[in-house]
Amino acid sequence: MAHTITPREKLDFGLDGDIPKYWFGGDPFKTRLFDAMSTIFPEGERFFISCVRDFRDQVTDPQLRQDIKDFMRQEGQHGIVHGQYNERLKRQGIDVDALEAFERKMLFEFERKYLSAEQTLAETAAAEHMTAIMAHGFFARKEVLESADHRMRALYAWHAMEEVEHKAVAFDVMQKVAKVGYFRRVMALVLVTVGFNIHCLHTTNYMLKVDGFTGWQRLKLISKGLWWLFKPGGLYTSMAGHFFQYFKPGFHPWDEGQMDSYRLWLDTFNRTGDPVQAGEVLHAAAP
Repeated sequence: MAHTITPREKLDFGLDGDIPKYWFGGDPFKTRLFDAMSTIFPEGERFFISCVRDFRDQVTDPQLRQDIKDFMRQEGQHGIVHGQYNERLKRQGIDVDALEAFERKMLFEFERKYLSAEQTLAETAAAEHMTAIMAHGFFARKEVLESADHRMRALYAWHAMEEVEHKAVAFDVMQKVAKVGYFRRVMALVLVTVGFNIHCLHTTNYMLKVDGFTGWQRLKLISKGLWWLFKPGGLYTSMAGHFFQYFKPGFHPWDEGQMDSYRLWLDTFNRTGDPVQAGEVLHAAAP
């Protein structure tokens, strides 16, 4: 079921174009939630690369060594492209540099300094599981990103497809090389899930404050947004089954298989070289 991991570079999503400030259907919360994720990715991807690299020299399987190389190139490119988008956020008054400095301090000056390499790799594998199920969840139903600007939808589609391609790399290094046990594996997912969501919501609140929303207005926006995420059939609750598979003994990321529309995105991108067109084809194919 595994895909070929293909680094794709020098992609043009039209990020210098007329993307609306609230590009997600004019909704401030939805937009700023995804914008918050974008500010996390550059330092987060660098962290993932570092944590997998810790064990690279111990890998003897030639295929896994190549997968690690391609994983690192893909993650590096994700950081670059989200960094390009984040320049737009800076022009909107968001202090991206301060957000990244805080994350860099937490990931590199605390976690990488004080936690074991096995622990940070387990957290990387857990984060890769989360991004992979987001890839499935964001594009499994057309309604989820229906109102999003097509360029931003394409950016997240490309990111999602590559997350699906390399979703087992950190996990395989964790299991086959680092020999991380079940308890550390699942506890890492709990820690990453809680930490990621708190960080995203805190950053979303900060962005809405910069946008000029009062405390009461932000409370209403965030409350409505949390219902969108966690209501029955909501964005996050619809992924719950996939999420909890990680707790099964013997779980492997490829147990879930590929997204049904991955091949359609891949064929379109390979034919056209246009990630925006590929993203539109992926979106149109969703039920």
